[in-house]
Amino acid sequence: MYHTAVAPSVCTAPNNIRFCNSNLIAFVHAPKSGPFLSRRCALKTNVATPHISSTSDMGRSSQDPAIKTSDLHIIRPLDSAYEGLASKGLSTEASHILPLRPSNIAPVAGASSKGRQVPERHAAIAEPEPESVPREPHQTSNAEASTSAPSTTTTTTTTTTAPTEGYAPGFISRRLLCFVGIVLGYTGLYLTRGSLTYAAPVMVADKTLGVTLTDIGAMASAFPLAYGLSKFTGGVLGAKFSNRLMLGLGLTVTAVINLAFGASSAVTAFTALWFMNGMLQGIGAPASASLLTRWFASKERGTYWGLWNIGANVGGFLTPIIVGTMAKHYGWQWGMWTPGLMGLALGLFALEVVKDSPEQAGFPPVEASPAGATAKDTMSIGAALAQVVKTPAIWLLAFTYFFVYIVRQGATSWLIFYLMQAKGATDAAQAAMTVSGLELGGLVGGTLAGLLSDARIRAAAPATADGSSKEVGHVGRRVQIVMGYIATTMVVLAGLKMVPATSGVLQWLCIAALGFTIYGPHMLIGLCGAELVAKPAVGASQGLLGLVAYMGAANAGIPLSWVVQNHGWDGYFMTMTAACVVALLLLAPLANAPSFLQIQKREEKKLA
Repeated sequence: MYHTAVAPSVCTAPNNIRFCNSNLIAFVHAPKSGPFLSRRCALKTNVATPHISSTSDMGRSSQDPAIKTSDLHIIRPLDSAYEGLASKGLSTEASHILPLRPSNIAPVAGASSKGRQVPERHAAIAEPEPESVPREPHQTSNAEASTSAPSTTTTTTTTTTAPTEGYAPGFISRRLLCFVGIVLGYTGLYLTRGSLTYAAPVMVADKTLGVTLTDIGAMASAFPLAYGLSKFTGGVLGAKFSNRLMLGLGLTVTAVINLAFGASSAVTAFTALWFMNGMLQGIGAPASASLLTRWFASKERGTYWGLWNIGANVGGFLTPIIVGTMAKHYGWQWGMWTPGLMGLALGLFALEVVKDSPEQAGFPPVEASPAGATAKDTMSIGAALAQVVKTPAIWLLAFTYFFVYIVRQGATSWLIFYLMQAKGATDAAQAAMTVSGLELGGLVGGTLAGLLSDARIRAAAPATADGSSKEVGHVGRRVQIVMGYIATTMVVLAGLKMVPATSGVLQWLCIAALGFTIYGPHMLIGLCGAELVAKPAVGASQGLLGLVAYMGAANAGIPLSWVVQNHGWDGYFMTMTAACVVALLLLAPLANAPSFLQIQKREEKKLA
């Protein structure tokens, strides 16, 4: 006997056979001697679709050469009755599975009159009659609860839930483990990235090394150059290669570089190793972005994207404490070895727990592709890059990122000098303590930005059938949050300029508020870029955005120093405010931009 199941969709049908665009009907074999249990599951297949001309074609043996059992994958059991299937002697092997399309279905003559008439709104098909067999009471399925006796012959209709309507048992915990691996991996990259900054003073003080401030400056200059190049290259390569390996192995190798750095003694070796570190550091962010896009649906992605960014804040907070303490008490070598050992452990952990997608962990995708769309985990590097550069919205976001990074880097690089020269800070240590609010405010602002953008998307009303209400663009909803943050940034900059020099608490609060408003856009712009392209091209989008962003960061160096020297701190604040205004103008056309998935679904409706 065969039990049939199909994922629900908008369906039409000839006679008693139902079909659902490109959804699947599964025929699951059960031995004659066993009880007939209801089994509801979502399945996928890569096999070609044979032509269906009669009901007998649907019951062909699994020996059909066109259909291989190895090509069938049970994605998600949805019925608790299925859990006892194996223990009751029933086969769990799907013996036949066919995607139904209008071209594959012919009207069936003489359909069973005992088949239940299925309302048009349901996605189901009339089943072959199961044999009359005894059934234990606890084995009765929900779909058959209306039978008057266990031996009564009946026809069962069963529907499955689409992958995005709920998660399979065990998925949430497995996803959380994967998310922890991504966050800790990203935190580890910040540990192995910032180690030199806090070990350098001890290195310069060690006269046996002969390292000068000029040498440290050369290493510091080599790193951002390599980092910008690797972020773009790593993002493009992510379309073709495993993002799990790029994150985990990348962190592992950067940890080894830190260990090698601590074991070296020549300036040439130091500089070469630090350039290599920069070349590997840039692949972490695009790889993490691709992983988050695959594991989290758009309605919740902003929340977890914001939580992922906490890894950067935590890493930035822990690095000076760990490296500074170890370098001071045990020598600069341990200032490099300690983050190296920690990064090595975190890299191996990420490799163990992170998977490239839910499908690799045995679960369905969090967002089903539209009917007829081909879901791919990878695409060619050229195709990914072409999709990114041909998307105008990506370029608008990239140029916005350019100006956002002028503000971000302008704050982190110059606020210490501003506090010392204009706000009465007695020394660099006191000014650094005040500027510490920037990172803490950024942690809160980035997390809240993700939560707010998700709430905006969930609150969006769907498009109406009569066209009176159009679908709201999900990317546009996030862009609106970004615009609100940037507008608030201008207000905070004005407040920081006017705060009294005698009030250190107000200065700290203003700088914390500035971090809050800066890191919200910093986080959300990357997420918007990820949702504008297909999932395999997410890394490429992050690479392009990162490359342009770091060009903006570079302009916060020498150009902004020229502004301060020639126009004072008034010119500094005017430049920062002007950058915010330009960013708002660039974002305005994207205020209702749809996501890539929304565009796919719209195209599907046009073709239907």
